Amino acid sequence: MVIELVLATRNSHKTREIQHILEPEFRVRDLGAHPEVSEIREGGTSFEENATLKALAASRQLPALVIADDSGLEVDALGGVPGIHSARYAGANATDRDKVDRLLRELARVRAIEDGRRARFRCVVALARNGNLLGTFRGIVEGSIADEARGDSGFGYDPIFIPEGLKQTFGELPT
Repeated sequence: MVIELVLATRNSHKTREIQHILEPEFRVRDLGAHPEVSEIREGGTSFEENATLKALAASRQLPALVIADDSGLEVDALGGVPGIHSARYAGANATDRDKVDRLLRELARVRAIEDGRRARFRCVVALARNGNLLGTFRGIVEGSIADEARGDSGFGYDPIFIPEGLKQTFGELPT
């Protein structure tokens, strides 16, 4: 039996990554397939709060199992920035390249800090149905920031994030 799952996102990159992981056991669709769902704003102050807010809002409008995530990059030398603002770090209409370039410029200013390239990707996923939160799940990948963008896989900060124990960026790794 295939389970219908709606992602509370209109981000096609995110949808493709999750489809790659969950299909064929799950039929994964995003909010692009559900134009009746109103825009959901991320007004929280944490990844968990934003993921929960999105999952609950979408699940109140759809008769389906809904998952939402909020994730981002935290760079130690920048005090955890961009954090929950990762998607809008270089402005509302910025490209992924704009965000990467801004982050690398900011890091260049704080080079003197020991181990200043330490960073992590943090992700929180919330699962909801009919306006009820069923659970939240957290994941962290520790790593560091490369000196320059490398690779074409993934999206966002993937070309500059090197997972701990590897030499390649997420952008250089196969999906």
